[in-house]
Amino acid sequence: MSDLFAHAHSKHLSRSQPLAARMRPRHLEEYIGQSHILAPGRLLRRAIQADRLSSLIFYGPPGTGKTTLASVIASTSRSHFVTLNAVMAGIADLRQTIDAAQQRARDYQQRSILFVDEVHRWNKSQQDALLPWVENGTVILIGATTENPYFTVNKALLSRSRVFQLKPLQDDEIKMIIMQALQDQERGYGRLSVILHDDALKHLADVANGDARAALNALELAVETTDPDSEGNIVVSLAVAEESIQKRALLYDREGDYHFDTISAFIKSMRGSDPDAALYWLAKMIYAGEDPRFIFRRMIIFASEDIGMADPQALVHVMAAAQAFDRIGLPEGHYPLAQATIYCATAPKSNSVMGFFDALKLVGEEREAEVPNHLRDNSRDKEGFGHGQGYKYPHAYREHWVAQQYLPASLQGKLFYQAGELGYERGLAEQVQKRRELQLAALQESETPAPEILSFSPPDKQSRRWLARAVSNWSSQLGKQQQDLLQKAALQRHHLVLDLSASQPVFLWEALRQTPEGGVWALLPDRDSLQSLQEQAMNLPPLLRPQLLQGTPLQLPELLAADPEAPQAFDCILGRNLLAALPTRQPFYETCAKLLFDGGRLCLLENIPRYGQRLHKFLDLPHSDWLVRLRLAEEKVYQDIEDPLLAWDENTLQTELSQAGFKVELSLTQWRREQLLHPEQVQRWFSSQPGSYASRLKKAGLDDADLQKLHQILPIGKNLTWQYRAASISASKIKPTFYHSNWMTEPKGD
Repeated sequence: MSDLFAHAHSKHLSRSQPLAARMRPRHLEEYIGQSHILAPGRLLRRAIQADRLSSLIFYGPPGTGKTTLASVIASTSRSHFVTLNAVMAGIADLRQTIDAAQQRARDYQQRSILFVDEVHRWNKSQQDALLPWVENGTVILIGATTENPYFTVNKALLSRSRVFQLKPLQDDEIKMIIMQALQDQERGYGRLSVILHDDALKHLADVANGDARAALNALELAVETTDPDSEGNIVVSLAVAEESIQKRALLYDREGDYHFDTISAFIKSMRGSDPDAALYWLAKMIYAGEDPRFIFRRMIIFASEDIGMADPQALVHVMAAAQAFDRIGLPEGHYPLAQATIYCATAPKSNSVMGFFDALKLVGEEREAEVPNHLRDNSRDKEGFGHGQGYKYPHAYREHWVAQQYLPASLQGKLFYQAGELGYERGLAEQVQKRRELQLAALQESETPAPEILSFSPPDKQSRRWLARAVSNWSSQLGKQQQDLLQKAALQRHHLVLDLSASQPVFLWEALRQTPEGGVWALLPDRDSLQSLQEQAMNLPPLLRPQLLQGTPLQLPELLAADPEAPQAFDCILGRNLLAALPTRQPFYETCAKLLFDGGRLCLLENIPRYGQRLHKFLDLPHSDWLVRLRLAEEKVYQDIEDPLLAWDENTLQTELSQAGFKVELSLTQWRREQLLHPEQVQRWFSSQPGSYASRLKKAGLDDADLQKLHQILPIGKNLTWQYRAASISASKIKPTFYHSNWMTEPKGD
């Protein structure tokens, strides 16, 4: 009887839960968002599906799915799952959990997963108490935190965990979550007749600002407080949606990452002489409730550090504005605050005051200081998340200014400040306008800025040593080519990579090292090469091994579709010397485009046969008519535009890839290598088979006697210096423009 009452009570609780709690996904197929770590093929998804989890820390703002992801793991894992909330749980709760985990392991040989929500709330001693049990495998830790783990989690605990950063959801993903709730008949509003207007849906997704919980809470309020009309329909119009969620919830905390990131963006925007961006970041801080006195303190520093002697009045102006603010208070105090911001952003810049620190450096122990290089604060987590990558220091450029992105991408071109025509501003209007024009032009031409690192793994020393040995087996010449192409590939730790030339793994092992939280798929042409690579990969743990496919590049869509766990798209496709063997290249480009995410890269290293080694350059002979005929015949062979093998060069590739929908960057490099001239190789050249080099020379004008003489005098068996040119290609898939269709649920009939 007690079980019956307990079941009824549990059922009542589940029905009375908020919509956001009821709609929490139960398995990966229901989970929406965070494709950078959970798309098919990525390491975390494979680890969850294989139930091979190591300790994890999920870091991200509220409403991005950290706890939800933990519950998905709980529902799929065969391990016992225990949840603690660090706000309420202490050492005693942890000790009880550890004792139970030890007993389960001893009596039932069952692993235990410990999920600690708000793990940053535990102090150092509490985290230290957990460390030995994570280290010896008694529990697998999954921690969730809204605070930067590199600042709030003990380094020892952090070094034994994989860190995955969850990002705010996109508007389209928020819309999908809302529609999922409207259509679910068991947990959502699928049993009701709800009509959600398109503009209402857009408002809910927009104002939720990437927070799924905020969007679902607003939807719940809208549906539960709206009476059905005469036909029994609950109509959620724009007016109803605006009442349900009126103010955007900014991702901002007074002591955490968003505080530091936003003030960093504010300072760097003023340093970059961008008043529009400076006013935007100022407005964001004020909107979120930042103390204006803190902002003034930073501007006082800025007036000396970044403006200095270029405009000595800057410090006077900022101090006067700060005093005015203290005198008049809010809301009128916003005027001197905004005026001081505009003054600092438009003032001429000089960092000559920094000379003091040069002198101070000589007086004390000389230490090298890092230069900040991005709008985000990078003082605490550069190694983990890559904050600060790509920032251009304006003082290093002419006139102490350089065009770069300060405003968010969605607000590029937005003007918040209009320079007047009187007094001090008279000379600013033209300068500000020119800089705005250069800013927009430079952004249109520039590459995508260095992306933020979204995951981190503790070092696997054994795997790294093996991968390092595998990579170092290649010659230095090939290593330079590998580094050149992988630099253009710009691989991130969570990327999915497809290697089309894995039978000669120039890129495979290094790509595997660079994508520990993503994954590498390798294409092999035959069974022998596949088995050979399988044997090599046995040196790695199962989850870190490359996934192997057998077939041709054009067969890849079918090969991937046949495996339900394989990704259907990749961040990067790598290949070496693939194009020369293709009868036509267009189908290859089209296949690669289908297999890439928008913005994904096709990176190829291709020797161009037209620039191949000429045999006459190996001959140490005096000048003669025969040598002239040989040279002319070879040049004629290599310039034959009717020969598919030779009738293309770097310009051809540039044109073809552009027509296939890629933005192409291509460089041509001259390479040399030492190689023995083997008798078997020469025999192939002079065979009677169609397409042999001898047949091509004969077509170009040499007779049998000429060919026989060439065959006899070639330095067979000698080590020769071969010259060739290789095209290093980085082709980014251009994101197509598309039209968003309306979202609306149809009213249900009786």
